[in-house]
Amino acid sequence: MSNYVTDVAIIGAGPSGLFMVFEAGFLGYRAVVLDALPQIGGQLAALYPEKPIYDVPGHPHILAGDLVKNLEAQAAPYSPTYLLGEPVEALDEQSGGFTLRTASHRVEAKVVVIAGGGGMFTPRKPTQLENLAEFEASGAVAYAITRKAELAGQDVVLAGGGDSAVDWAVELAALANHVHVVHRRNDFRAAEATVAAMMQLVEARKVTLHTPYQLDALEGDNGRLERVRLADLDGATREVQASRLVCCFGLAPSSGPLSEWGLGLERGLIPVARTSMATQRPGVLCIGDMAAYEGKVALILTGFAEAAVAAKTVQAHIHPERKYKVQYSTSKGVPGTPGVA
Repeated sequence: MSNYVTDVAIIGAGPSGLFMVFEAGFLGYRAVVLDALPQIGGQLAALYPEKPIYDVPGHPHILAGDLVKNLEAQAAPYSPTYLLGEPVEALDEQSGGFTLRTASHRVEAKVVVIAGGGGMFTPRKPTQLENLAEFEASGAVAYAITRKAELAGQDVVLAGGGDSAVDWAVELAALANHVHVVHRRNDFRAAEATVAAMMQLVEARKVTLHTPYQLDALEGDNGRLERVRLADLDGATREVQASRLVCCFGLAPSSGPLSEWGLGLERGLIPVARTSMATQRPGVLCIGDMAAYEGKVALILTGFAEAAVAAKTVQAHIHPERKYKVQYSTSKGVPGTPGVA
């Protein structure tokens, strides 16, 4: 088991967690970031890295994956340590701080900041498919599209009825050989405008809808997907030619051990003091979607602001003798930039 000693342990490598690295580093504190997902970026990286985001200040249009890259670059001058692919299993208090443990790592920190978007996430999978693992291993079945160029010329089946499935149906129609959308209901939960755009593609025969149907079986050899069998509510089946299946069922959140950490978890959310982002457990803060307080607006930009507030609280916890003074990056600068040591 590897051991790390740091000022701040950040649980969650989504946008709020990544910006927390910058805010803590700007005040002179080192950070270790832990996440159950195998890559940084949280849901932005796991679900829609190539989808545009329009409500990040200063970026009229930015792909989710590019936002993650920018946040990583912004945090890089403060040399964070990323421990990915393993959930935090335990959080124990010790003299002067906390000890966090995963299956392979032990982290000692003076302050803990929980920045999970909604706890730990795992993809929702179609459990009725017996040979699912075989096609997952080959990449023929996936739960997110991270490089849409790989689907050029492919016969793609998108399973799901929400924004992700419908958005990708519209996005891939001009790229893939053909797109099939499978949904167990006749109506879609996605935005009306996007559904309307998809229906135009259906009329143009670039997208085929299969409703109300659900996945029934995968056919192919040695991990190479050839056909997907679908079944309706009465058990009648049909087959479609397919080389890729993308299951757009979202991620299943789990609070995991958080419910055992004395944080007052309520419906997957952690109550915090709005002016400090402190939880009811001294030394443990929470920012991002999991942080709950009256008037909360669950947006990425809200998480960024909460990180700045939390950084102030980190200083008060580690160095209570210091008076907090707002410092501006325009005057202080960032390590590695011109004129800054």
